[in-house]
Formats: sequence, C-alpha cells, structure tokens
Amino acid sequence: MNPDALDFGILGPALCAGLLVLATHVPMGQLVLARGIVFIDLAIAQIAALGVIAAGTLGWEPRGFSVQLAATGAALLGALIFSFTEKRWPALQEALIGALFVLAACAGILLLAGNPHGGEHLKDLLVGQILWVSYGQLLPVALLTAVILALWFGARARLGRIGFYAMFAVAVTASVQLVGIYLVFASLILPALATYRLEAAQRLTWGYAAGAGGYAIGITASALFDLPTGAVTVWTLALTASVTALLAPRLHRR
Repeated sequence: MNPDALDFGILGPALCAGLLVLATHVPMGQLVLARGIVFIDLAIAQIAALGVIAAGTLGWEPRGFSVQLAATGAALLGALIFSFTEKRWPALQEALIGALFVLAACAGILLLAGNPHGGEHLKDLLVGQILWVSYGQLLPVALLTAVILALWFGARARLGRIGFYAMFAVAVTASVQLVGIYLVFASLILPALATYRLEAAQRLTWGYAAGAGGYAIGITASALFDLPTGAVTVWTLALTASVTALLAPRLHRR
C-alpha cells in the first residue's frame, strides 16, 4: 500500500472523467436494459475504437481532431446500422449487435497486426488510461454531456429511434476515449442492473450513487495498491452495484 500515491492532482481529473461518463450512461443504461439491447454499448464502443485504429493506421495524429472525427463517424455509422436492423429485424437485434461487435473487434486486430505497438494500443482502448486524463480534456466532454443530457431529458421522445442511437453513439465515442471500452460498458449496465427493481423515480438517484461510489473506490484503490485503474474500477462498480441492489429496495420499503 502506498498512501503517497493519493495525489488529487491526478485522481481528481480521473474521478471527474468517471462522473461525466456516468452522467449520460446511467439514464441510457436503464433504457438499454428495458429494451433488451444490453450489448449495444460494447458494440458502439468497439466500432468507435475501430475508427480510432483506422485513423492511426492512416498516420493521423493520435489526439487530433481528425481522429475524433473518425471515431464519431464510425460510431454514427454503427448507430444507423442498428437503427435499421431494429426496424427491419427487431427479434434479431441483440444477435446482430453481438455479430457486429465481433466483426469490429476482429477488424481492429487485423489493422493492428503489423503495428509493433498494436498490443499496447489495443489494451489502452479496452481498459483505458483514465489516470492520464487532464482537466483540459474534460471541458469539451463536459459541454457535450450537457447537450446530450438536455436532449435526453427534454426531447428524447421527439427524436425517435434514429435520434436515440445517434445520441448514444456520440456519448459512447466521447466516453470510450476517456475511460476505455470495459469501463464504458460497466458504467452503462451495472448501475442499471443495480436499480431495475426500484421505482422509476428512484432509479437515477441510486444509479448515480452506485456509479460514483464505484469510481471513487476503484480509482483510490488502484492508486494505493498500484493496480490497473480501469480493471479495478470495473470490479468496484460491480461491488457497489451489488450493495445497491441489496440495500436500496429494503431502505425504500422502510
């Protein structure tokens, strides 16, 4: 254990990144779970990551605007495909989501096959580098999050199926470049699973609480024990979600 590693200058931006991801993913996760398209997040995140890998293969700057455009464009294309398949083959939607996820993942591996740093790059996309996030990176994400939340709570019903998938794609693209694919998926699904037995009015509050607790504990534990932050935080999110699922219904019954 290393208490000296608890540097808020590093942990603060990481926690803020996690909270920004939760801001959009908790309400979206509840709808995704209700609609039975749980793996949509993994698929969209993997497609966005494929856009990043393809841009890198073309020699574009890793943090440049062109890479962000490639990731967002790839995710929006995936969203359009899923919107079409839901309309055309609704009973097969989850299977088609899984199939496209596998295809995007394998395409990324093929593109990285000749890259000597491909394994490290793939690991960064999956697990993320949340501890390297800066406040400067968070400002545009915070503005985007505010817009998405305003549309989600104010106009989602009018945006329709394509609007839902488009918002989802943009939110996931921004999130996956902050925290990685695994944490994006965990942030979407675990708080939703923890609160699905609660009344609708209570789900958001408890979902946000479970998510924030998971990120705070995970980031702190990873610093204290020098462990990979993304992987640890996925486990602590599962822990806080489990505790929430057990305690929240009992507290409300009282």
